[in-house]
Amino acid sequence: MHRRVVLAQRPVGVPTLDSFRLEDGPVPTAGDGEVLLQTLYLSLDPYMRGRMSDGPSYAEPVAVGGVMVGGTVSRVLESKAAGFQVGDVVLGNTGWQTHAVMKPGATPMNSLVKLDPKLAPASWSLGVLGMPGLTAYVGLLDLGQPKAGETVVVASATGPVGATVGQIAKLKGCRVVGIAGGAAKCDFAVKELGFDACIDHHREDLAAALGEACPKGIDVYFENVGGKVLQAVVPLFNTGARMPVCGVIAWYNLTRLPEGPDLTPVLMRNILTKRLKVQGFIVSDHYDRLGAFHRDMAGWVHAGQVKYREDLTLGLENAPAAFLGLLKGSNFGKVVVQVAE
Repeated sequence: MHRRVVLAQRPVGVPTLDSFRLEDGPVPTAGDGEVLLQTLYLSLDPYMRGRMSDGPSYAEPVAVGGVMVGGTVSRVLESKAAGFQVGDVVLGNTGWQTHAVMKPGATPMNSLVKLDPKLAPASWSLGVLGMPGLTAYVGLLDLGQPKAGETVVVASATGPVGATVGQIAKLKGCRVVGIAGGAAKCDFAVKELGFDACIDHHREDLAAALGEACPKGIDVYFENVGGKVLQAVVPLFNTGARMPVCGVIAWYNLTRLPEGPDLTPVLMRNILTKRLKVQGFIVSDHYDRLGAFHRDMAGWVHAGQVKYREDLTLGLENAPAAFLGLLKGSNFGKVVVQVAE
């Protein structure tokens, strides 16, 4: 049986389980030049929320009734394409489904990369050795440009991007302060990942606590969240600070501007007077860095200098609930769905 999760309706505000629909059908077969893939692991990532909406963005939205997009690790069940054999394990973008037929090509959406499961667990290619890892690597090193002795602050500090950002910053000789949701995540960031400090964003005195953790101010802020975390960070920026903007998950479900004072003047004044460098980026624009990333990250991981944690969900049918949990911050580590053995 072929199972797939499709977008049932476009959400208004926070998505619900009704935003998705599970459909069953026959397993497809491969045609000339194609491969039949069985999904082993599915990656769930915050960017998927944007693909559920039909507003202007950097990528096409998922069509209502279309399969939800997502990175996958799959096994080749049938091959009529040169270079692929039955049993090969590959990295691709086949979305929320148990099987897929693809004609391998050169574009990101139809590329298939062979994996060697002996080098690392295959699912890690969806996390620290894959897109989230590259996001952390490019965003911090190329845009954040950390220097030894500087203070680097990263939001969503125990997620796959934030955790990697913090550990790379430590390797570069920086003081690293994380911001995460809850005492358990903060303890993990300090005791396991080696951060110098971590602040629980649920604290009512978030701004004061962050100031105490950054007595010399902030030189690099890796933005994953937005919201009250950004508000706490802005007054602490040092002159010449850098802010790579990777995501703003606190605002993904907004249907109108948030209530309260307009803080745009505060942000813009800091950008001006402190000569801040603020740059958004999309990881797909930086695939030219894949070679350096694979070399460096594989070395750090195998040497134990970068640690990685997965939050594993079993069964494709449980992907919608796991995704909703991700948007709420209830995950602890990289969210991956194991679809098959």
